[in-house]
Amino acid sequence: MDLSSNLMGIPLKNPLILSSGPMSRSGEMMIKALDAGAAAVVTETILNEIRPNVRPRMFNRGQGLQNIRLYSEFSLEEWEREIAMVKERGGILIANILAHSPSEMAFLGRTVESYGADALELGVSSPHGEGLAVLGSDPENLYELVKTVAQSVNIPVMVKLSPYVNNLAALAKAAQLGGAKGISAINTVRSIMGVDIDQMVPLLPTYGGYSGEPIRPIGLGAVATICQTVDLSVSGIGGISKFNHLLEYLMLGADSCQLQSALIFHGFSVISEILSELESWLEDKNFSSLEQIRGKALSRLKSFDEIILEPKIAVNKRDCPLPDCTLCTDSCTFSALSKNQKGLVDIDSSVCTGCGLCVSICPRLCFDMQ
Repeated sequence: MDLSSNLMGIPLKNPLILSSGPMSRSGEMMIKALDAGAAAVVTETILNEIRPNVRPRMFNRGQGLQNIRLYSEFSLEEWEREIAMVKERGGILIANILAHSPSEMAFLGRTVESYGADALELGVSSPHGEGLAVLGSDPENLYELVKTVAQSVNIPVMVKLSPYVNNLAALAKAAQLGGAKGISAINTVRSIMGVDIDQMVPLLPTYGGYSGEPIRPIGLGAVATICQTVDLSVSGIGGISKFNHLLEYLMLGADSCQLQSALIFHGFSVISEILSELESWLEDKNFSSLEQIRGKALSRLKSFDEIILEPKIAVNKRDCPLPDCTLCTDSCTFSALSKNQKGLVDIDSSVCTGCGLCVSICPRLCFDMQ
């Protein structure tokens, strides 16, 4: 089975990459990811200045994680040793760097290139504050930044885009015009995890980055938009913990995917589990390589105006085996569903407007659209 992929011209043995974050904070941690099967690693964000991390800085609720960890606690000079550790093991390493001006970003890029980095990932946003908002949301500024860095280094440049912009396509085009070879999306989502209503204080004391499975739909939407807009390598990020999550990104056009939160929750063994299940799925479907499925769902993604208005309504596919379940009847906003005395679902076809919610909400898949 051929699981190989390609990132900005860099051959990868598979599409899984360790993303920038706490689990890539050192050479030792990145080597663990490579040993677990990751095709490449992205360093934790490297800056010119060290900023101490607060305590506590992570909060888990459900499948989501809020993180107010800032950036690497290693100095730029100390990263030479960490990068060398990975390169000595033959690993592919992408340096995530962040700066507030094109010249500073170019300096960081040249420095980590001299340390052995195979590519750059430019951080142009932060969920923790507003300082980078203009840099990461203005196409003209992004173009100048990418152009300055791309002309200063001899390794591929990838831009990590934020989810909280309303001009994602324009930013992707600006990155491509500036000389970027790839785009990674998405960065974590700016958030407040919640409030302790008894103490009347937020669960963490400031805005943080939200990650994990709940943000996957946002990541999928961003990746699809980017892939429809530019012809660049795209690395999908957001909510990947199982093989089918990876497949969703690949089918929407991504060349690779990065994961972090799943490793925090479950450890590095998640990498081998995803790859094993991916290979089994491909074999079961008689596919021999990822190229046979890449972008297949993207080609079927329509604009709103292209959707054909068909007179579909809900129909019973099978009788409901759960007489006490009321999920479908409670959620039907048009009151088209009701349960009869036998506990079976009746559908009023004269009232049903074909919204389709019952099809997805039923735990026993009792409905269809016809």
